[in-house]
Amino acid sequence: MKIVVGITGASGSIYALRLIDVLQKLGHEVHGVVTDSGWQVLAYECNISREELERRVDVLYDNANIGAAIASGSFKADAMVVLPCSMKTTACIAHSLSDNLLTRAADVMLKEGRPLVLVPREAPMHAIHLENLLTLAKLGVKIVPASPGFYHRPQTIDDLVNMLVGKICDQLGLEANLFPRWEG
Repeated sequence: MKIVVGITGASGSIYALRLIDVLQKLGHEVHGVVTDSGWQVLAYECNISREELERRVDVLYDNANIGAAIASGSFKADAMVVLPCSMKTTACIAHSLSDNLLTRAADVMLKEGRPLVLVPREAPMHAIHLENLLTLAKLGVKIVPASPGFYHRPQTIDDLVNMLVGKICDQLGLEANLFPRWEG
């Protein structure tokens, strides 16, 4: 599968890096796009440079390049995940404000009826945040909040990250075996 991973300036870049690594290990082609604030958060939270991310993905696009392949429905991306997804990006996608490559690529996924997963990382949320997420959910977008579960008894931050990334993989129909499943 060709999967686009969009990274915005919300906290939680660690999730995106883990998803990219998992997708690569599963043999998928990963196309990345990062907002300006996403680069700042990647550097601050994960000490990741543009060069390092370029080594992790198959293709890394400049977010200002609205003519890039992922901006067109004729580019056959199988799915897109935006994580972490800021509320600004959520609002832009919910209202078709394709003001950069990431939001244009998400808009393309919507218009082409292809899977789009958003991972909002904001707390608390106010009514406008929730309305934007509801608008997207009504369009078929899968909303997977970055809220960890504890029934699998996590011992490390990696355990928490793996659970969320496993839930994202579930939404993409991918078996990643990243956390123990509940068995009652």
